[in-house]
Amino acid sequence: MIIPCIDLMDGKVVQLVQGREKALEGDSPEVMLEKFAAFPELQIIDLDAALGRGENQAIVERLAGRCRARVGGGVRTPGRARKLLDGGAHRVIVGTSAFTQTGINHELLRSIAQDVTPQRVLIALDSKGGRITVKGWTESVNLTAEEAINELSPYCSGFLCTYVDKEGMLQGTDLDWFRRLRGATGHEITAAGGITTYADVEALLEMNVHAALGMAIYTGRLDLARLAAMNEKAAST
Repeated sequence: MIIPCIDLMDGKVVQLVQGREKALEGDSPEVMLEKFAAFPELQIIDLDAALGRGENQAIVERLAGRCRARVGGGVRTPGRARKLLDGGAHRVIVGTSAFTQTGINHELLRSIAQDVTPQRVLIALDSKGGRITVKGWTESVNLTAEEAINELSPYCSGFLCTYVDKEGMLQGTDLDWFRRLRGATGHEITAAGGITTYADVEALLEMNVHAALGMAIYTGRLDLARLAAMNEKAAST
């Protein structure tokens, strides 16, 4: 499945490079929702909530109420996960809070999974320089995604795996990394970070990995109509 991304900051749709520098602004959230109408699922990330400097909850709820959406940003408590689900999200994405300085935050993940069920949870595995990275990709955990993935599996129904080294740079991604992750778990995997070409997307779909797309579609590098056709073809096979 191909999943377009809507990242929100200060009430606007944005795309960042390496999670820091704003590269561009998209159309309004509602216009982007219409542009992505041909896709069965969208990914919505509240960057302000993720960074702990406010939130875009009203916009998230408007969007999630009109589409099937996985939503992330600032999920640090079971209450926040429940709030997003009650606001219309199909599933929530747990990122930084899934980890501590020493490893996996089992206590928090267990409490979220017990409250909303693992089926409604995705865990973000962001990798930079071979290590899991957290807190806006500014700190590393002494674990690789491959090492952590099985230990995290009881708490979720899938993983959002971002290859941070190429995020937003339109330089391609690391297909071998996603292939290793695919071989490490039977859970759903969604790839993000540096996916630039139709060949990248096709390779991911062939290995049964979803493709979450941001910069490549906002810049017009990848055409939405062609991607929608690829999505329909993949769904029928």
